[in-house]
Amino acid sequence: MRAREAAAADVLIADALANPVNGAILARLPGLGVEQPWLVAGCVYGPAWNRLAGRPPAENIKDYDVFYWDEDTSWEAEDAVIRRAAALFEDLGVEVELKNQKRVPIWYPEKYGVAYPPVASAAGTIGLFQIACTCVGLGPRPGGGVEVCAPYGLDELYAGVLRPNPLCPSPPERVRAKAESYRARWPWLRFVE
Repeated sequence: MRAREAAAADVLIADALANPVNGAILARLPGLGVEQPWLVAGCVYGPAWNRLAGRPPAENIKDYDVFYWDEDTSWEAEDAVIRRAAALFEDLGVEVELKNQKRVPIWYPEKYGVAYPPVASAAGTIGLFQIACTCVGLGPRPGGGVEVCAPYGLDELYAGVLRPNPLCPSPPERVRAKAESYRARWPWLRFVE
């Protein structure tokens, strides 16, 4: 990782950890006993946008999403992880949502009416969010620390540029709706098609 990218990653980590719930989740993720755990989406980029807007780090954070990988794509296996997570994170008083990324291509077409591309890892699916700059995740490093997954970099995230992700299987109207939901919470963001 180049020095500039490493510095940007350090800023994202600091912004995300300004919300103590993120730090608690990241510290506990290894105890969940899943492969490739990543804390992703709004709980990661939201604190950065909040800092830039002069708001508290946890403002506008609806939930805390965790991606992981399990070759067992049964609902029963995912439900067992969800139940373990409920007990592990219960005292945090927030909604933590878990999804086995290996399972997403199974249910996505029925739910959203479009095919989902084949996936090979939990980190690989972080690059499929609707808005490119929101494709970010934080994972616990073995031995301590936090690693960043940001396949499109962090420049547009910090510039407030909401650009459709061409790799996302969502139709354009859903992407626009997602961008507008961000702009409703952080009006300084701008949508660029």
